[in-house]
Amino acid sequence: MARIDALGVVSDEPGRLTRTFGSPAMRRANALVGRWMRQAGMRTRVDPIGNLLGFYPANRPGAKTLLLGSHLDTVPNAGRFDGALGVILAIACVERLHQRKIRLPFGIAVIGFADEEGVRYQTTYLGSRALAGTLGRNDLGRKDAKGVSLREAICAFGGNPAQLRDARLAPHTLLGFLEAHIEQGPVLEQMNLSAAVVTGIAGQTRARVHFTGRAGHAGTTPMPLRRDALCAAAEFILEIESLARRQSGLMATAGEITVQPGAGNVIPGSASLSLDLRHACDSVRQAAFKTLKAKAARIARRRHIRCRFDTSQETPAVVLSLQLRTLLSRALKRHQKKLVELPSGAGHDAAIMASVTPTAMLFIRCKDGISHEPRESASLRDIRLALEVVTNFLLLLASQS
Repeated sequence: MARIDALGVVSDEPGRLTRTFGSPAMRRANALVGRWMRQAGMRTRVDPIGNLLGFYPANRPGAKTLLLGSHLDTVPNAGRFDGALGVILAIACVERLHQRKIRLPFGIAVIGFADEEGVRYQTTYLGSRALAGTLGRNDLGRKDAKGVSLREAICAFGGNPAQLRDARLAPHTLLGFLEAHIEQGPVLEQMNLSAAVVTGIAGQTRARVHFTGRAGHAGTTPMPLRRDALCAAAEFILEIESLARRQSGLMATAGEITVQPGAGNVIPGSASLSLDLRHACDSVRQAAFKTLKAKAARIARRRHIRCRFDTSQETPAVVLSLQLRTLLSRALKRHQKKLVELPSGAGHDAAIMASVTPTAMLFIRCKDGISHEPRESASLRDIRLALEVVTNFLLLLASQS
């Protein structure tokens, strides 16, 4: 918990926690967490995109490696536990083994992913995608709000875009991946339980929707002649909400909007908004996206403006490893009377890692289900239980290896 607090003040902004990909705060976070890894008996390195990795050796040569961890980046004005808890909990598990001079029949690699939230480049999982080998050349050309390309940001951080292929993990060397994470929802608290095993992760579509109309004087342009881009965007946002309320399990969010020229006495000539769609069934999510594109087109035609969609992310739904879930369930039942399995509506690095190696997740209760803001919290009791569960999971896995 002291480490959670210490990492929680490593920020790019004074007075609040914001830590984005390739930033000075990420460099300080890697240095701090890397020191904790080395104290826990691991050797460390930072890969070509900025992922922090700590390695704890096996008790025999040529053994496979189990991956543990989560992400070290945050959303703006974040809470302290999202991502960071999964990394620090993994370090604590390895530290226990190291203090007891225990080596397992597999190595352990603890990963602090460089980017999961996708804040800076509007596309998520940069860190885990590099390890999965799915980060492409087109991604390197992406630019942030200041016009800095991903390629330039990697170089400025000390990485090498030309070596990204070297970051790719070899599946045949891996045993699996386990990510511990706060639930980011209210279910565990409502059930008065500390932890749950995650069954799968919802698929996700992210896009940018652009409405282009015509700017004009707010006092002299008659209402029937206006081509107001913001009004079109507002109408579309309500369509997003309406569709999600009608479709069971669909989560749809327009979380950010930019308007130009952006003056109180000027009719908006353009409006650009974010769209985030999620569902556990890919076909439902894809159908919803198609429906929303058609609705946006109809709004644009009726208002005599143009509309364009730019899709930045398509992540399929993931069913997590039954074998690892079974072991994790056994470990959890040793410390919690009731076993609960939950799906995840939030995206996690586990969704990408599942394409590389068998993957499991442990959810940990968070107070009031609050996440992605400063009130985010998890209790000492629940974190202590999670530490025991993950430790038992490692030992169960060792007994089968």
